[in-house]
Amino acid sequence: MASPGSQNIDCHTGDSLLDEKVKEWLNYDQNATTRAEILDLLQNKQYGELKERLMNRLNFGTAGLRSKMGAGYNRLNDLTIIQSTQGFCRYLQQSFPDIKSRGVIIGFDARHNSHRFAKLTAGIFLHEGILTYLFSSIVPTPFVAFGVRHFKCCAGIMITASHNPKEDNGYKVYWDNGAQIIPPHDVNIKNLITDNMKPWPDSWNMDIVNTSIDPYDEVFREYFSIIKKRYHYGATATSPSKVGIVYSAMHGVGCKFSKASFKSFSLPDFFEVKEQCEPDPEFPTVKYPNPEEGRGALELSIKTAKENNCSIILANDPDADRLAVAELQPDGTWKILSGNEIGALLGWWSYFTFKQSDHSKTVDDSDVYMLSSTVSSTILGAIASVEGINFEDTLTGFKWMGNRSDQLMKDGKTVLFAFEEAIGFMCDTFVLDKDGVHAAAVLGDMVRYLADKGLTINDQLERIYDRYGRHTAITSYFLCYSQPTIQKIFSRLRNFHGNNQYPTVCGSYKIKSVRDLTTGYDSSQSDFKALLPSSPSSQMMTFTFENGCIATLRTSGTEPKLKYYVELKSKPGEITSEDSMKTLLQDMISALIEEYLQPELNGLIAREQ
Repeated sequence: MASPGSQNIDCHTGDSLLDEKVKEWLNYDQNATTRAEILDLLQNKQYGELKERLMNRLNFGTAGLRSKMGAGYNRLNDLTIIQSTQGFCRYLQQSFPDIKSRGVIIGFDARHNSHRFAKLTAGIFLHEGILTYLFSSIVPTPFVAFGVRHFKCCAGIMITASHNPKEDNGYKVYWDNGAQIIPPHDVNIKNLITDNMKPWPDSWNMDIVNTSIDPYDEVFREYFSIIKKRYHYGATATSPSKVGIVYSAMHGVGCKFSKASFKSFSLPDFFEVKEQCEPDPEFPTVKYPNPEEGRGALELSIKTAKENNCSIILANDPDADRLAVAELQPDGTWKILSGNEIGALLGWWSYFTFKQSDHSKTVDDSDVYMLSSTVSSTILGAIASVEGINFEDTLTGFKWMGNRSDQLMKDGKTVLFAFEEAIGFMCDTFVLDKDGVHAAAVLGDMVRYLADKGLTINDQLERIYDRYGRHTAITSYFLCYSQPTIQKIFSRLRNFHGNNQYPTVCGSYKIKSVRDLTTGYDSSQSDFKALLPSSPSSQMMTFTFENGCIATLRTSGTEPKLKYYVELKSKPGEITSEDSMKTLLQDMISALIEEYLQPELNGLIAREQ
């Protein structure tokens, strides 16, 4: 029987290159829905839309792929999943002679099309004779990272768009160490995708998927077995927990797994936000399924907390690799902790519990490390300095922290904790990525300990600042859908006082040094070369001010956001008020936005409050 692609197509758009792309798409695509999308656009002479969808490809980067679903080469759909998997498969075959026996592991979340995309991906590897572990049901992203290391696979693939809108999906890739890929893997994979655009003869055939191995039960059992063996306060607590905790899965996969995590830590069950704990790809109760967005995403959690007399809220994002935290204050308001504040608490707790464990008796503090991304608070550096352990910062993203942790472990070092301000936390090294399932239990365990000592989360934050110095940070973003505008903003900053002359002041605040990780420039170094790796494909610029403030501007790798991160810190033991530091920060941020970003001139859209 003739395939859909073999039909003759009459295509006259007036653009010969576009005509060829339309024909190519319809020749390759066997999905009736996405074929119909392209044919409808062609029939209705929507040539601009056709050009936008077919003349530009999704860019495969270190984060893999993330985009809207729909027809076209710049959307996620059956065909672009097939093409990406073919390229990735070829790269793995070139990189690992034993790929057939070691295999790959594939997971998926609860979004629209995630299961189908996972089966298409698995089918391609199976047709190539490669051992393939395919989860039979939805899993949190950390399960794939864990599974790579547990089964000693060559790679892992997770079909998820994390906390993106419901229209999106993604394709996240792990290397054989269980960490996300870093350069040059992304470029090499991208090149091989380009070389393997035409679907292979069996790529559309998913019948073979029933020969895959289901790792679900083993991964579930082993993951929680490891958590249970780690030191946790709840195992030695002599009285029931005094704190009620509410949990939201944000319509994602997390509830079942975070509940098992709590059980592994001898914690009482949390109160579920019933409206949000069952997976639902429509995310019906939230505008954005992202707990990082603050109170708007946590309204139902607050309501549930009031109904059940609870003082703590925990929320995972839809693929359960992030964790949000909120605490009821004495005046009846809710404090939604920033990622930096949670990072400070978990960093302190990681070191504290390490010193309580038997493991610390066999490890010298000089071999102990904590990590954070360079746009996150420097609080871990302050903790490390006072306690005599090591701290390193990395480029933004857990791909860098995961790979650096792997290298440190290979060198015989102990990595306690890593975090990024975007509510991502790695509380151990059995998963070399952010893990909201494990972090939820660790946070619950810490809360239980503090309550037994008569302390709240906020009390402990103040104690941390008293010992290590107050670190006050403000992070936010503007939406910008125009790459030329982004380029213009950063180009202007690089030539602020003439050719290659960066700004020397911002408002009334003098700048001490500038680091540009897009170009590799750092004025604080004697050779003017940045110590961290540079990447010309993304924008990132950091200003260090004379008053000690550090401000970073960067673009997001997965969303149309222009982000800013600003932190001011005091010295350990120096008493400063949160209000005075925030007032100074707000003034500096206002100058930064007005003078450097110029939102009105550049058409930037402010974050919704």
